[in-house]
Amino acid sequence: MKKIGLLLVAAFTLAAGQNANAQIQKGNIMVGAGLANFNLGLQKGASVGLQLNPRVGYFFRDNIAVGALVNFGFDYAKSRGTVIDYGVSAFGRYYAGSNQIELINHARFFAEANIGPSGTNTIVSGKDNFSTNGLGIGIGPGVAYFLTPNIGLEALAKYNGTVGFGNTATAHSLKIEVGFQIYLSTKKARAIYNEASRDVKRKMKESEESED
Repeated sequence: MKKIGLLLVAAFTLAAGQNANAQIQKGNIMVGAGLANFNLGLQKGASVGLQLNPRVGYFFRDNIAVGALVNFGFDYAKSRGTVIDYGVSAFGRYYAGSNQIELINHARFFAEANIGPSGTNTIVSGKDNFSTNGLGIGIGPGVAYFLTPNIGLEALAKYNGTVGFGNTATAHSLKIEVGFQIYLSTKKARAIYNEASRDVKRKMKESEESED
C-alpha cells in the first residue's frame, strides 16, 4: 500500500510539470481507472451497482500501450439478486495519431482489447445460483480528452464476454465506462518515487527516534 501511495504522489506531481508532447510516447506509463454501471437507487426496490476497472500500462511504441487491467463489479436488486463480476486481464490500447483522427483539440480516439481469466456470479436468495467462470475478452472504442498534457478524461464503450464453465457456458455484456488516466515519464516517475520513498523512511526514522 505504501508503494501504491508513493506512485500516486509521483503521478499527480508529474501531471503538473510535463510538457504536452509527453502524453503517449514510447517509454511512458499510464495509471488510472474507469467506472462503469454506477447506479445508486434511492427508491424502494431500486438497484445498486458499481464496477471499478483500474489499469496500469506501458507504451512500448508511440501511441501503443500494453498492461494489466483489473475489474470488479457488483449489481444488486431485490427482484434479481446480486451479480458479481471479477477478472484480471492483459490489455492493449492503440491511440489514433493526431494527424489521423482528431475529434476536437486535445482529444484522441483509441481502441482497447483485453483477455484474461474472469467470472460472473449471480446469487438469488432461495433460488439456484448462476455462474460463468473462464476466459474473458473485451474490445471497444473510446475517446480521451486531455485536461492537461498528462491527465486525460475518457469514455469507453466495450463489449465483454466470458466463455468457460459453470451453470452457464457464456456471459455477455456491453458497458459504457468513464474514467481518467495519468500519463508519466518513467524516468521522472522513478526519480520522484525514490525521493518520496526517502522522505517516508526519514520521517519513520524520526518518529522512531522521538518515541525512544
